[in-house]
Amino acid sequence: MTDKQWNQLVDIVDGEPQAAVPAGFIIDCPWLPEWYGISLLDYFSNDELWLKANLKALDTFPDVMFLPGFWSEYGMCTEPSAFGAKCTFWKNEFPFAGKVIKQTEDIDSLEMPDPATDGLLPFMLNRLVKMQPRIEDAGHKIRFSVSRGPLNIASFLMGLTELMVAMMTEPDKILLLMRNITDFLKKWHALQRQTFPSIEGIMMLDDIIGFISEDDFMTFGFPFIKEINDEAPAKVKLFHNDADFRASVKHYPAMGVNLFNPGIQMSVNEIKEATANRMAVLGNIPPRDVLASGSPAEVENAVRELLGGLHDRSRFILSCGGGMPPAVTSENINALLRAR
Repeated sequence: MTDKQWNQLVDIVDGEPQAAVPAGFIIDCPWLPEWYGISLLDYFSNDELWLKANLKALDTFPDVMFLPGFWSEYGMCTEPSAFGAKCTFWKNEFPFAGKVIKQTEDIDSLEMPDPATDGLLPFMLNRLVKMQPRIEDAGHKIRFSVSRGPLNIASFLMGLTELMVAMMTEPDKILLLMRNITDFLKKWHALQRQTFPSIEGIMMLDDIIGFISEDDFMTFGFPFIKEINDEAPAKVKLFHNDADFRASVKHYPAMGVNLFNPGIQMSVNEIKEATANRMAVLGNIPPRDVLASGSPAEVENAVRELLGGLHDRSRFILSCGGGMPPAVTSENINALLRAR
């Protein structure tokens, strides 16, 4: 992000009025490689192509805030790899992290990773270190530390079904797992901030929160994400959950979140009402059925309908509900921008 974009983002989070409706998108491997015209494997393994793809997006849409900006990642393998997960990479399919925890007793002996040396994390950081001069030459800075959330990582380490069952049958084991992953994530975010002093934001993504009840969220999700957010000296604390967030969203401001990227289960008005407009919303055009599959005219109509129905345009950034999905064309992005 440029200094101008970052300052505007902070103003939006703080509730400052904007002269025009801002637009922004979370972009990473589901969208960028295909849009740029390279394979997923090239995007992950070739730092030069990774940089060029990101720069191309910024040059093509200079008025859009792309978040977190130059996201160095390896899909869902990123954090699980540090715990020893077997990571499978295909040429043009999303990578997959295999289970590490075969039975709940394995949680007791799960080793704490070192984010500076373990898994794919050193490669993530080194890519940014090597590319930082060129990123800054282009007028941008590395603004966010990034990770998946504790429940998301746990779902890969032990399997989603196994995690859900163990929450009910062995809650103490899952709390121990949450403690382990949270302590690791605090070290990981701290290392990112230490490596790049320009970081003043934190972004976490955890869709698994959308699979559990409010009570389970308050037990297994809320306290751990709040702890990570509380220790991050960040002006912008971005949280992504495009699974069903209706049971938990009212608690997000107290969890430290001041910018939320939701799915489409609630309207922007409903989110603002549920949270007393205490956090900004990055949303909420249907990602697959409109932004990816719709015509430019359908995208424009959806944007006009959303904006025309907004009760309050403060703390709002026009986006899709969730991260940028695969197959979104430049034509549809431009249609969204025209309709603001």
